[in-house]
Amino acid sequence: MDMVVTRIAPSPTGEMHIGTVRTALYNYLFAKQHGGTYFVRIEDTDKERNKHEWVDAIWRDFQWVGIVPDARYVQSQNIERHKELLKKLIDEGKAYISKEPKKDEPSKEIEVVRFKNPGISITFEDLIRGLVTFDTTELGDFVIARSIDDPLYHFAVVVDDGDAGVTHVLRAEEHISNTPRQILLIEALGFQRPQYAHFPLILAPDRSKLSKRKHAASVEQYRAQGFIPEALLNYLALVGWNPGGEQELFTLDELMKIFSLERMHKSGAVFDVEKLKWFNHEHLKRLSDDAFKERVENFAGVQVDEKLVPLLKERSQTLKDAADALQAGEYDFLGDSVSVNPALLLKGAKADAAAVKTNLEGVSNLLHAISDEHFTEAGVKEVVFPYATAQGRAAVLWPMRVALSGKEKSPDPFTLAGILGKEKTLGRIAAAAKIL
Repeated sequence: MDMVVTRIAPSPTGEMHIGTVRTALYNYLFAKQHGGTYFVRIEDTDKERNKHEWVDAIWRDFQWVGIVPDARYVQSQNIERHKELLKKLIDEGKAYISKEPKKDEPSKEIEVVRFKNPGISITFEDLIRGLVTFDTTELGDFVIARSIDDPLYHFAVVVDDGDAGVTHVLRAEEHISNTPRQILLIEALGFQRPQYAHFPLILAPDRSKLSKRKHAASVEQYRAQGFIPEALLNYLALVGWNPGGEQELFTLDELMKIFSLERMHKSGAVFDVEKLKWFNHEHLKRLSDDAFKERVENFAGVQVDEKLVPLLKERSQTLKDAADALQAGEYDFLGDSVSVNPALLLKGAKADAAAVKTNLEGVSNLLHAISDEHFTEAGVKEVVFPYATAQGRAAVLWPMRVALSGKEKSPDPFTLAGILGKEKTLGRIAAAAKIL
């Protein structure tokens, strides 16, 4: 295979769709596994809808997900080249200037550039779908520029791809109908035809097309919900592609080694947010404690006690879960003391105050016997759980947990004791028993 060159060409007309990220990922993986080049070209031909802030957002989103291009530029930078080749087609009789009524104001006349369609049958081999044939006669003489100075998408993309030596156009299936027009222009301009592959659409749970208007479908929305790029890329890779085998969790480097167009689906694939949450949780757990702590702190804007990191990792599917729990005070038990409501001590114990007090004192005696070295979650559970089973688990474990956390909802008492340490644990149990 010759030097592979792929590209992604998003338009700066709003927040970037996760489907664009998936297309970029596939282009990146395909290029890199073949030792080729991948670049980003922002298609800013729609002057009315383009905004500079969306250009900045595209660069920011790609930087965040970690799909770093070998080169990047904005299409309008090539306007002189577009004008040059438009004039060439007109001079060669392959395109012409057409004077016609303006669509929204029929009383006004405008000049557009139309391609002189030869009306032939076009066949190309889609690397996913096989041979595809179009009769281009029905396209008529289609518009390729609003004026000699204002080329439209179909023309500009062909010129830019041709000049950049793009060998593979890998994109979503919604663009398959663009292919015959672009092939006609490629041949008229004398460029080499690239290979094409059209990926299945990403679908919402109701199997409609996943859209930013109806669904949460932008990169920014998922970043704000506390998803991390490693998980988003891993999951998006599998929405429409099957790696073969049982493995589901992949790093970007691992995906690069096994990705292949041969395993792409031909039909649309449903985007399942609950499944994405599972991927996110698994990738969060893969982070080192220091890395996890840093990401939560950056997301939440608060300091995280390192003692909480293992617990937060286990209980948080997203960075937002961790941030919300911290901000709600779920982990305030790490302070010097907690306030314990005697009624709460009894609420879930299914025992009277005297029995609960006796059980707390019994737990205290057992914990006193544990050495400092073995006073861990596992060490505490090994000693206390048999006693709780004998006395009634609710009557022992509920008040023990409330005594340590001061809350109706909190981690289990063994986890709490392991985090708090022996001195704080014994002190809080003694204080709760005294209240009763």
